[in-house]
Amino acid sequence: MFEMPTFQEFSEPVEGAMVLPMTGDETDVLYIKDVKYASYADVKLHLQILVPNSKNRPMMSPEMRAMFGMPAFTPDWNYPCIVYVPGSAWAKQNVYNEIGDLSRFVEMGYVVAVVEYRDYTIAPFPAPIVDARNAVRFLRVHAGDYAVDPERIILTGSSSGGHTAAYAGIFHDDEEETNLYPGVSGEVKGIVNYFGSTDFTFADSNPITADRHNRADSPEGLEMGGVDLNENPDLMRKLTVACNITEETGIVPMLILHGTADMVVNCRCSINLYRRLRECGKDATLFLMKGSEHGGPEFYAPRVLNIVHDFALRVFNMCR
Repeated sequence: MFEMPTFQEFSEPVEGAMVLPMTGDETDVLYIKDVKYASYADVKLHLQILVPNSKNRPMMSPEMRAMFGMPAFTPDWNYPCIVYVPGSAWAKQNVYNEIGDLSRFVEMGYVVAVVEYRDYTIAPFPAPIVDARNAVRFLRVHAGDYAVDPERIILTGSSSGGHTAAYAGIFHDDEEETNLYPGVSGEVKGIVNYFGSTDFTFADSNPITADRHNRADSPEGLEMGGVDLNENPDLMRKLTVACNITEETGIVPMLILHGTADMVVNCRCSINLYRRLRECGKDATLFLMKGSEHGGPEFYAPRVLNIVHDFALRVFNMCR
């Protein structure tokens, strides 16, 4: 076991200097990069993991702790976890793009894990949903390595990642061969859907690509294997989240946030999903953000972060 050498803290008075008392609870962010959570032949999928770090709760990566002979994080150090799926129109994601913004959740006391999924050039629907659920399972298995409370996890995502998060709530595959961690649950306590591309049943569901709506070369067509969804309405409905929700569907509470000026994903996608959830007696909350577009700083504004935080506290408390 590595032992720190003894050291005498400086305590002499310095004329003109001011002493600033510190608590030891001041927090910064430990960023653990490119943690592999799944493998498919030559395809490796990774998580970007952000962990709160302070003097009173010093965090290190599993490799660093092993180097110094330190144990895994103790249970009383565990934090609730936000699993976030960044959008990409189902093409290859930039999983690093929002690390700075997401660190604001770390400052609020969350571990954040950013999920890389298989894009449509690797595997079609439902690959991203399968991947998101396996990412949750990985975090449960390795909760002690990353200070995660395995009973307090919510799944979030934006755009196509919002579709992934929303669909993962109704895609219960714990007993299926898609589960890479048999016996480990992929369920979460709540879902946060940021402007998810969840509905393809109306012509301007994605205004920016309206000229290719549901065509084989559209993002939604490519996600379904390069198929024209206008000629395959069953596949169009399969991809549309609301079409797969009934009163019997098991789904955890969902918070939906969508800008009213979103030209990439029409906010009516979220409105239709919200109405369907409510019609079926599900726990759903919708915030329409006036004038907001497809993402942007508004979604990380303090009052919006607090909406997500309050939602997380509510769903965690529901399960106690």
